[in-house]
Amino acid sequence: MTSVTMSEFTKQSLEEGFDEVLVREWQANQHLATHTHAFDASVLVIKGSYSLTVGDQVRHLRAGDSFRLARNIAHAETYGPEGATIWVARAN
Repeated sequence: MTSVTMSEFTKQSLEEGFDEVLVREWQANQHLATHTHAFDASVLVIKGSYSLTVGDQVRHLRAGDSFRLARNIAHAETYGPEGATIWVARAN
């Protein structure tokens, strides 16, 4: 788990120009095929794990890890055996 609170993550994200912050829960072993989003994203993994694939690069993420992904970047997601909880800040 991370020591950052949802309130702190939201405050920082809004200060950085993100429009909204969501909590997403993903089921164990769920796979999302290659797709894009129409928004920039800043993500913090709160619980569980997953792999993010962009092109031929795979990042294995666990609780406490974070990343940013620009809009319209093709990527795939595969969630670990315990699923994952993530906080996502979006900028439309």
